[in-house]
Amino acid sequence: MKLHIKNGHLIDPANGIDAQQDLFIEAGKVVAVGAAPAGFSAEQTIDASGLVVAPGLVDLSVRLREPGYEYKATLESELQAAMQGGVTSLVCPPDTDPVLDESGLVEMLKYRAKTRNQANVHPLGALTVGLKGEALTEMAELTEAGCIGFSQAEEPIEDTTVLLRALQYAKTFDYTVWLRPQDAHIGRGGIAASGAIASRLGLSGVPVMAETIALHTIFELMRATGARVHLCRLSSAAGIELVRQAKREGLPVSCDVGAHHVHLTDADIGFFDSNARLTPPLRSQRDRDAIRLGLLDGTIDALCSDHTPVDDDEKLLPFGEASAGATGLELLLSLTLKWANDYAATQAASGPRPLARAVALITSQAAKVAGLSAGTLSVGASADVCIFDPQAHWTVQAAALASQGKHTPFLGYNLAAQVQTTIVAGRVAYQRNAA
Repeated sequence: MKLHIKNGHLIDPANGIDAQQDLFIEAGKVVAVGAAPAGFSAEQTIDASGLVVAPGLVDLSVRLREPGYEYKATLESELQAAMQGGVTSLVCPPDTDPVLDESGLVEMLKYRAKTRNQANVHPLGALTVGLKGEALTEMAELTEAGCIGFSQAEEPIEDTTVLLRALQYAKTFDYTVWLRPQDAHIGRGGIAASGAIASRLGLSGVPVMAETIALHTIFELMRATGARVHLCRLSSAAGIELVRQAKREGLPVSCDVGAHHVHLTDADIGFFDSNARLTPPLRSQRDRDAIRLGLLDGTIDALCSDHTPVDDDEKLLPFGEASAGATGLELLLSLTLKWANDYAATQAASGPRPLARAVALITSQAAKVAGLSAGTLSVGASADVCIFDPQAHWTVQAAALASQGKHTPFLGYNLAAQVQTTIVAGRVAYQRNAA
């Protein structure tokens, strides 16, 4: 298929492009930017006038719920949600049932995802067998099966010696270990951020030190081993400052935050709104503001949806009994651009909105973190493209979400930016309002 995307505002942060440019695609690859290559005759033309043409989004935390939790979501529903959200590459944690700790399970997931012919699925393998924090998995076999890194998901390793050995092994073979910093004991069983609001509501708390103590441990082990670590979904100002210092020191560390934490605080729990029950918990306005600053100054490398679909039976419960998690795939673009727009609105100078900076967080920078050849429209790259209308506004409604998970704290919000077309490997995989 020869495809010509014309008249669009092309934003490709990896190549420093932020201007009106045409894009030319052939045999699933980008073949030219700007002027058509010699002899090129388009079989399909997409007029992107008034629209932004960007690389397909890269999401670093998407729970597809298969295998084992198909009652919460299925590959079919979640990959369709990815298409509606413009997400063409996604990373999925290993906390499925069974856990992704054997190569056969990874190969099965990769195969099933490939047959859907939609988003590119990149699994994380379990760091320890069964995520139990005891025996290390066969990382080499899991890598051969298609894992791009290794994670404990939400299960911290209690025995620091096991984590040390895991990092030593990962360093030997140049693997990346993905960890969400959380102490195994402090804050265990907590359901809200420690503070005045949790106390007033009578909710058990998760203090900031649960994150910072884990970070101190991780950084000491990194210094000892030289292993590369990606920190998942930071939530606190203190944690972000520790990462800032670690980067200045030269440690091989990267980090991301969840889109929910860029905009919401613990006050958004309101009167026990279970849609705001998340892991990590929403924290104070000070923490939220530190996350926004970290995105701006580059301390935070990427923004993810932290997509965790939860069914009604587990969400429509009292706050303390509800399962943590929210759908996010279809909101990632809008919430990222909302951060950019909010930032622009606070500036005294009426300069251009930092749209390219926002797009980079969910394309080229996210791809770099994951070690993927995605998030770019370079000539020769896979033609994964997201075309969106930055001015279109839409209201978040459960019925309109393709994800089987209908719960999000942003229900009823009016958000800007709506995906019009998603292209995967040169094939138009989604078009809004297509007949």
